[in-house]
Amino acid sequence: MKGASHPNLILMFMIFMLAGAFASVSSTIGSVDATVQLGLSVIPPEFVLPMLFIIAAFIATAMGTSMGTIAACAPIAFGFTQVTEIKVVYAIGAVVDGAMFGDNLSMISDTTIAATNSQKVQLRDKFKVNVWIAVPASIISICIYLFISQGSQAIEPKAYNAWLLLPYLAVFILAFSRLHVLAVLTIGVLLSGLIGFVIQPEFNLLSLNNFIYDGFTGMFEVALLSIFLGGSSAIVQKEGGLEWLIQRIYSMTRCFKVGAERAGEIGISFLVIFSNLFVANNTVAIILSGDMAREVAKEYGVDPKRAAALLDIFSCVVQGLIPYGAQLLLACSIAKLSPVELIGSVYYCWILAIFAILAILLRYPKLKAAA
Repeated sequence: MKGASHPNLILMFMIFMLAGAFASVSSTIGSVDATVQLGLSVIPPEFVLPMLFIIAAFIATAMGTSMGTIAACAPIAFGFTQVTEIKVVYAIGAVVDGAMFGDNLSMISDTTIAATNSQKVQLRDKFKVNVWIAVPASIISICIYLFISQGSQAIEPKAYNAWLLLPYLAVFILAFSRLHVLAVLTIGVLLSGLIGFVIQPEFNLLSLNNFIYDGFTGMFEVALLSIFLGGSSAIVQKEGGLEWLIQRIYSMTRCFKVGAERAGEIGISFLVIFSNLFVANNTVAIILSGDMAREVAKEYGVDPKRAAALLDIFSCVVQGLIPYGAQLLLACSIAKLSPVELIGSVYYCWILAIFAILAILLRYPKLKAAA
């Protein structure tokens, strides 16, 4: 029960509920359709997927949360798939990719703060390492989405009511105001309801309540699953399972024959990877493995800036790929997909993992020695 009632899980539960309500109400009044028609009128079909990635990346960087970004962007991405030949897994994958990229690099992300605090380094120092690994991975991801989109048939946009764009426009603007994600989604729900009252004569307070309830019920199953997983991971921690695993990984680093610093960085990466697999929350995984990672970094001479970057990067990779993680559960609930179907289309996380491994093996990027 303590694990299920962890503040991070309660926050995720509330985000799930409000995201469902916002998607339900905004879709019902026609905001999603209007936003898609606007996009079709200004964005060629072959650029839809790259633009979804870029928009999600900007919003996640501003908000510092991948969850809020997915809640805002996934309904629109799903809307594009309904009127174009783009497959749902690609559109939703582009949103998840952009959200994970922005969350990984954001200065106000809880994962960034947890990683830098655990390794006792400045935010900007970790960013300088992280950006050289994440940005090339994002460029390759955008190129893949461009290639996938080639040959998509142009669709003639339909007329739309510009007022219906306001809920999503408000959410996008508020995302850059550093307002909390719960407040952003609540404003989005209320604004969607207000526009529904004005534009649709048959829309009333009872309709709004029903649509909000529909949004809640559509998310309840996945929200309950995340809470159950939180309780399960708490049992694993309480009984010493995670600590045992971390100690085994720590012992394994002594067996690596790839040089002291590389061995240390591999060990740090494994610490956060397995922690994240067990707790299904990247921030909690960094907190759990942070102290041990700092010890490994000290013992093997790993620069703390690189240690912080690796903690954040590999927690991002795992969180974006595990089918029971909050990000994939939320995105797939909105798009009516199975999380397992989506894993293969989250290209950025796979490519980021490859670049991070190369960064360890090739000792890239090179850091200046401290004065």
